[in-house]
Amino acid sequence: MSKYLITTFGCQANTADSEKTAEIMENSGYARAKNMEDLISAKNPVLIFNTCSVRQKAEDRIFGLNNNLEDLKKKTPALKIILTGCMMHYSEKELKKRLPFFDYFIDIKKIKTLDKILPKGNPLSKTKGYPSYSGLIPISNGCDKFCTYCIVPLARGREISRTVLDIVSDVKKAVESGVKEIWLLGQTVNSYKNGAVKFHDLLRLVNGIPGDFWIRFASPHPKDFSDELIRAMSECEKFAHYINLPVQSGNNAVLKRMGRPYTVGHYKKLVKKIRKAVPDIAISTDIIVGFPGETRKQFEDTKKLFEEIKFDMAFISEYSPRPKTAAAKMFEDDVPHQEKEKRKNELNEILKKTALKNNKKLVGKIVKVLNGRTEGNKPIEIINVKHSMLNKFVSVKITKANIWSLKGKLL
Repeated sequence: MSKYLITTFGCQANTADSEKTAEIMENSGYARAKNMEDLISAKNPVLIFNTCSVRQKAEDRIFGLNNNLEDLKKKTPALKIILTGCMMHYSEKELKKRLPFFDYFIDIKKIKTLDKILPKGNPLSKTKGYPSYSGLIPISNGCDKFCTYCIVPLARGREISRTVLDIVSDVKKAVESGVKEIWLLGQTVNSYKNGAVKFHDLLRLVNGIPGDFWIRFASPHPKDFSDELIRAMSECEKFAHYINLPVQSGNNAVLKRMGRPYTVGHYKKLVKKIRKAVPDIAISTDIIVGFPGETRKQFEDTKKLFEEIKFDMAFISEYSPRPKTAAAKMFEDDVPHQEKEKRKNELNEILKKTALKNNKKLVGKIVKVLNGRTEGNKPIEIINVKHSMLNKFVSVKITKANIWSLKGKLL
């Protein structure tokens, strides 16, 4: 039997791309391997790496695979190894030189060509892989924002929005297959535009699709967060009350160097409007500490923002220069690693307090839960479950609040 295995790095957009790739492989007669041993015993084994370039460490992991892949190739000469995803911003010549044991380098936008270059599988062996409980629906690809630290516009190209018909069709198929949670995905998801349809219109269209499911989206950009979108969020009953709203820094001068076209004041007003429209919404954010030139005083502004906004969660990264980005060309990476770690820890300490305080407000309340997460995307342990609750909406009374999770009793 012909088999494949996909290793996915990075964000939900990459996961969505991997699901599309899996569909192509299965339509070509390949079955998903359970593990590496299962793969290498197959007739036509194919190993696919869907890569991420957001951080240098993700790329370093791929470049560090050479020894392992050399041994694997010797043991399994029939194995075909494919690289796709964001690392395709390198030239194919450079990739071939640095990754000699890969057989093919394919732009993710051309992944449909897989069925033309690989040996044909057995159509009778087609199997659906593992069940998915979330429908990851890309609505656009690429980015036009060009933040100075980010490689995405180079890796994925300029922003292109998919058609409304294709998106609605994908959502309907996912819901009909039993999916209870739809994620609308884009590098800057709320800048979506197809003809006269903008993101808030799309949100309402998806909300109108029959079925019992939640709608989530990632990741919005503060600049494109319109009043119409906030109104749609408050009026669409299927919208799950959670958003990740990246701010990246709490200092205007740092934001300007980052190429982020908004101010801290704009961000704070935006959060205030969102919370007024959707009072129980949970908000997380993305932060970069130690961006070139970030002084201790400028970092203190980020701490003040954390204390004021009281985020439910934050994804905090230490700045690392990416070759080819504007920041790597313009600025020296002048904040020492130890200082970056210290700043990250300081923000985490504030976050622990605000996350716990927010979670304590939920104790005694009844919440809707799906697959171990609340509508606010908070992990929850249900203490009296006697059978599988996978892919089912259940009502749970919150009994205890922890920093990063909740406990509750099934009603």
